[in-house]
Amino acid sequence: MEKKILWINPVTTNQFDVTFQSEFEKVKQPDTTVDVVSLTPAPGPLHLEYNSYEVMIMPEILNLVKRAEEEEYDAAVIGCFYDPILRAAREVSKKMVVTAPAESSLHIASTLGESISIIVGRRKWIPEMKENVHKYGFADRLASFKSLDMGVHDFQKNHEETTKRMRLAAREAVEKDGANVIVLGCTIEFGFYRTIQEELGVPVIDASLAPLKYAEFLVEINKKFGWGHSKLDGYQSPPDDEVNAWRLFK
Repeated sequence: MEKKILWINPVTTNQFDVTFQSEFEKVKQPDTTVDVVSLTPAPGPLHLEYNSYEVMIMPEILNLVKRAEEEEYDAAVIGCFYDPILRAAREVSKKMVVTAPAESSLHIASTLGESISIIVGRRKWIPEMKENVHKYGFADRLASFKSLDMGVHDFQKNHEETTKRMRLAAREAVEKDGANVIVLGCTIEFGFYRTIQEELGVPVIDASLAPLKYAEFLVEINKKFGWGHSKLDGYQSPPDDEVNAWRLFK
Protein backbone atom coordinates (compact mmCIF):
# COMPACT_ATOMS: atom_id res chain seq x y z
CA MET A 1 0.00 0.00 0.00
CA GLU A 2 1.59 3.27 -1.14
CA LYS A 3 1.97 5.95 1.52
CA LYS A 4 3.13 9.52 1.09
CA ILE A 5 4.23 11.31 4.27
CA LEU A 6 5.40 14.87 4.85
CA TRP A 7 7.69 15.40 7.84
CA ILE A 8 7.61 19.06 8.91
CA ASN A 9 10.66 20.26 10.83
CA PRO A 10 8.95 23.30 12.43
CA VAL A 11 11.95 25.62 12.64
CA THR A 12 13.54 28.10 10.26
CA THR A 13 16.67 26.07 9.60
CA ASN A 14 17.15 23.05 7.36
CA GLN A 15 20.25 22.01 9.30
CA PHE A 16 18.91 18.54 10.09
CA ASP A 17 16.66 17.96 7.08
CA VAL A 18 19.17 15.85 5.12
CA THR A 19 20.01 13.77 8.21
CA PHE A 20 16.34 13.14 8.95
CA GLN A 21 15.72 12.19 5.33
CA SER A 22 18.62 9.75 5.39
CA GLU A 23 17.50 8.13 8.66
CA PHE A 24 13.90 7.82 7.48
CA GLU A 25 14.98 6.13 4.25
CA LYS A 26 16.59 3.39 6.35
CA VAL A 27 13.48 2.56 8.40
CA LYS A 28 10.47 3.40 6.25
CA GLN A 29 8.37 0.73 4.60
CA PRO A 30 9.32 0.03 0.94
CA ASP A 31 6.05 1.54 -0.33
CA THR A 32 6.39 4.72 1.74
CA THR A 33 7.60 8.02 0.31
CA VAL A 34 8.70 10.51 2.95
CA ASP A 35 9.67 14.13 2.31
CA VAL A 36 11.30 16.38 4.91
CA VAL A 37 10.73 20.14 4.88
CA SER A 38 11.50 22.96 7.27
CA LEU A 39 9.99 26.43 7.51
CA THR A 40 10.85 29.59 5.60
CA PRO A 41 14.54 30.33 6.29
CA ALA A 42 15.52 32.65 9.14
CA PRO A 43 14.91 35.22 10.50
CA GLY A 44 12.75 33.12 12.77
CA PRO A 45 13.10 30.53 15.54
CA LEU A 46 15.88 27.97 15.07
CA HIS A 47 14.43 25.93 17.93
CA LEU A 48 11.16 25.90 19.90
CA GLU A 49 12.45 25.82 23.47
CA TYR A 50 10.18 28.75 24.36
CA ASN A 51 6.41 28.98 24.11
CA SER A 52 6.72 32.36 22.43
CA TYR A 53 8.85 30.84 19.64
CA GLU A 54 6.28 28.09 19.23
CA VAL A 55 3.48 30.60 18.65
CA MET A 56 5.49 32.41 15.98
CA ILE A 57 5.68 29.40 13.67
CA MET A 58 2.09 28.20 14.01
CA PRO A 59 0.59 29.89 10.92
CA GLU A 60 3.24 28.47 8.62
CA ILE A 61 2.75 24.95 10.00
CA LEU A 62 -0.99 25.21 9.32
CA ASN A 63 -0.32 26.36 5.77
CA LEU A 64 2.10 23.48 5.21
CA VAL A 65 -0.44 20.95 6.50
CA LYS A 66 -3.16 22.42 4.29
CA ARG A 67 -0.85 22.37 1.27
CA ALA A 68 0.26 18.81 2.01
CA GLU A 69 -3.30 17.55 1.74
CA GLU A 70 -3.78 19.48 -1.49
CA GLU A 71 -0.62 17.78 -2.81
CA GLU A 72 -2.13 14.39 -1.90
CA TYR A 73 0.05 13.45 1.03
CA ASP A 74 -1.50 10.74 3.17
CA ALA A 75 0.01 12.00 6.43
CA ALA A 76 1.88 14.90 7.96
CA VAL A 77 4.17 14.79 10.98
CA ILE A 78 4.78 17.97 12.99
CA GLY A 79 8.33 17.21 14.10
CA CYS A 80 8.68 18.74 17.56
CA PHE A 81 8.08 16.96 20.89
CA TYR A 82 5.87 19.83 22.06
CA ASP A 83 3.43 18.62 19.33
CA PRO A 84 2.67 22.23 18.34
CA ILE A 85 -0.88 22.91 17.08
CA LEU A 86 -1.65 19.23 16.53
CA ARG A 87 -5.38 19.76 17.13
CA ALA A 88 -5.54 22.74 14.77
CA ALA A 89 -3.65 20.81 12.10
CA ARG A 90 -6.18 18.00 12.33
CA GLU A 91 -8.97 20.52 11.93
CA VAL A 92 -7.63 21.93 8.65
CA SER A 93 -6.86 18.45 7.29
CA LYS A 94 -10.06 16.88 6.01
CA LYS A 95 -8.86 13.32 5.31
CA MET A 96 -5.08 13.32 5.71
CA VAL A 97 -3.85 12.00 9.06
CA VAL A 98 -1.60 14.17 11.23
CA THR A 99 0.55 13.13 14.15
CA ALA A 100 3.53 14.38 16.17
CA PRO A 101 6.41 13.01 18.28
CA ALA A 102 5.03 13.13 21.84
CA GLU A 103 1.66 11.61 20.95
CA SER A 104 3.14 8.81 18.87
CA SER A 105 6.02 8.07 21.26
CA LEU A 106 3.70 7.86 24.26
CA HIS A 107 1.24 5.57 22.50
CA ILE A 108 4.03 3.25 21.45
CA ALA A 109 5.74 3.38 24.86
CA SER A 110 2.49 2.62 26.69
CA THR A 111 2.11 -0.65 24.82
CA LEU A 112 5.68 -1.70 25.65
CA GLY A 113 5.69 -1.02 29.38
CA GLU A 114 3.78 0.42 32.31
CA SER A 115 6.12 3.15 33.54
CA ILE A 116 7.59 5.79 31.23
CA SER A 117 10.42 8.27 31.77
CA ILE A 118 11.05 11.08 29.31
CA ILE A 119 14.56 12.43 28.81
CA VAL A 120 14.57 16.09 27.84
CA GLY A 121 17.19 18.74 27.23
CA ARG A 122 16.26 21.37 29.79
CA ARG A 123 13.96 21.75 32.79
CA LYS A 124 12.27 24.60 30.88
CA TRP A 125 10.66 22.04 28.58
CA ILE A 126 9.05 19.92 31.27
CA PRO A 127 5.88 21.89 32.19
CA GLU A 128 4.49 21.99 28.64
CA MET A 129 5.49 18.41 27.93
CA LYS A 130 3.91 17.28 31.17
CA GLU A 131 0.68 19.01 30.12
CA ASN A 132 0.72 16.92 26.94
CA VAL A 133 1.32 13.70 28.89
CA HIS A 134 -1.80 14.48 30.94
CA LYS A 135 -3.80 15.61 27.90
CA TYR A 136 -3.04 12.38 26.04
CA GLY A 137 -4.13 10.31 29.04
CA PHE A 138 -0.78 8.90 30.14
CA ALA A 139 -0.33 10.66 33.48
CA ASP A 140 -0.60 7.39 35.39
CA ARG A 141 2.20 5.91 33.27
CA LEU A 142 4.66 8.77 33.87
CA ALA A 143 7.56 7.76 36.12
CA SER A 144 9.63 10.92 35.67
CA PHE A 145 11.15 13.57 33.47
CA LYS A 146 14.93 13.72 33.33
CA SER A 147 16.82 16.81 32.19
CA LEU A 148 20.24 16.61 30.52
CA ASP A 149 20.86 20.35 30.92
CA MET A 150 21.39 20.65 27.16
CA GLY A 151 19.71 22.79 24.51
CA VAL A 152 18.31 21.46 21.25
CA HIS A 153 21.45 22.30 19.31
CA ASP A 154 23.77 20.76 21.92
CA PHE A 155 22.74 17.12 21.42
CA GLN A 156 24.65 16.60 18.18
CA LYS A 157 27.74 18.69 19.01
CA ASN A 158 29.59 16.12 21.12
CA HIS A 159 28.11 12.64 20.86
CA GLU A 160 30.32 11.27 23.62
CA GLU A 161 29.09 13.88 26.11
CA THR A 162 25.47 13.48 25.04
CA THR A 163 25.69 9.69 25.40
CA LYS A 164 27.27 10.06 28.84
CA ARG A 165 24.49 12.35 30.13
CA MET A 166 21.78 10.31 28.48
CA ARG A 167 23.15 7.07 29.95
CA LEU A 168 23.20 8.51 33.49
CA ALA A 169 19.70 9.96 33.20
CA ALA A 170 18.21 6.79 31.73
CA ARG A 171 19.86 4.56 34.31
CA GLU A 172 18.54 6.73 37.14
CA ALA A 173 15.08 6.67 35.59
CA VAL A 174 15.10 2.87 35.52
CA GLU A 175 16.84 2.16 38.83
CA LYS A 176 15.43 4.94 41.01
CA ASP A 177 12.17 6.03 39.35
CA GLY A 178 10.94 2.61 38.29
CA ALA A 179 10.73 3.33 34.57
CA ASN A 180 10.64 0.35 32.23
CA VAL A 181 10.40 2.39 29.01
CA ILE A 182 12.46 5.47 28.12
CA VAL A 183 11.32 8.13 25.66
CA LEU A 184 13.86 10.58 24.23
CA GLY A 185 11.91 13.83 24.42
CA CYS A 186 13.31 15.73 21.45
CA THR A 187 13.56 14.84 17.77
CA ILE A 188 17.19 16.06 17.74
CA GLU A 189 18.06 13.33 20.25
CA PHE A 190 18.23 11.03 17.23
CA GLY A 191 20.93 8.39 16.89
CA PHE A 192 21.34 7.50 20.58
CA TYR A 193 18.45 5.19 21.34
CA ARG A 194 20.06 1.89 20.41
CA THR A 195 23.17 2.30 22.58
CA ILE A 196 21.12 3.21 25.67
CA GLN A 197 18.59 0.48 24.93
CA GLU A 198 21.23 -2.23 24.67
CA GLU A 199 22.95 -1.12 27.87
CA LEU A 200 19.79 -0.90 30.00
CA GLY A 201 17.73 -3.68 28.45
CA VAL A 202 14.54 -1.59 28.22
CA PRO A 203 12.84 -0.05 25.17
CA VAL A 204 14.18 3.42 24.32
CA ILE A 205 11.89 5.33 21.95
CA ASP A 206 13.48 7.66 19.39
CA ALA A 207 11.16 10.65 19.00
CA SER A 208 12.03 11.14 15.34
CA LEU A 209 11.46 7.53 14.24
CA ALA A 210 8.33 6.92 16.35
CA PRO A 211 6.07 9.46 14.60
CA LEU A 212 7.17 8.28 11.16
CA LYS A 213 6.27 4.67 11.97
CA TYR A 214 3.08 5.77 13.71
CA ALA A 215 2.13 7.84 10.66
CA GLU A 216 2.60 4.79 8.44
CA PHE A 217 0.27 2.84 10.74
CA LEU A 218 -2.35 5.61 10.76
CA VAL A 219 -2.28 5.85 6.96
CA GLU A 220 -2.71 2.11 6.67
CA ILE A 221 -5.78 1.91 8.91
CA ASN A 222 -7.19 5.03 7.28
CA LYS A 223 -6.90 3.58 3.78
CA LYS A 224 -7.95 0.04 4.67
CA PHE A 225 -10.72 0.69 7.17
CA GLY A 226 -11.57 4.39 6.88
CA TRP A 227 -10.31 5.01 10.42
CA GLY A 228 -9.29 8.65 10.15
CA HIS A 229 -9.65 11.63 12.48
CA SER A 230 -13.28 11.98 13.57
CA LYS A 231 -14.87 15.16 12.24
CA LEU A 232 -17.88 15.07 14.54
CA ASP A 233 -16.53 17.23 17.38
CA GLY A 234 -13.00 18.37 18.25
CA TYR A 235 -11.37 17.78 14.87
CA GLN A 236 -14.27 19.21 12.88
CA SER A 237 -12.94 21.22 9.93
CA PRO A 238 -13.74 24.93 9.56
CA PRO A 239 -16.48 25.70 6.99
CA ASP A 240 -15.10 26.17 3.48
CA ASP A 241 -17.16 29.33 2.94
CA GLU A 242 -15.52 31.01 5.93
CA VAL A 243 -12.03 29.83 5.02
CA ASN A 244 -12.45 31.08 1.46
CA ALA A 245 -14.20 34.36 2.35
CA TRP A 246 -11.57 35.22 4.92
CA ARG A 247 -8.72 34.09 2.64
CA LEU A 248 -7.16 32.11 5.47
CA PHE A 249 -4.98 29.94 3.27
CA LYS A 250 -3.21 31.47 0.28
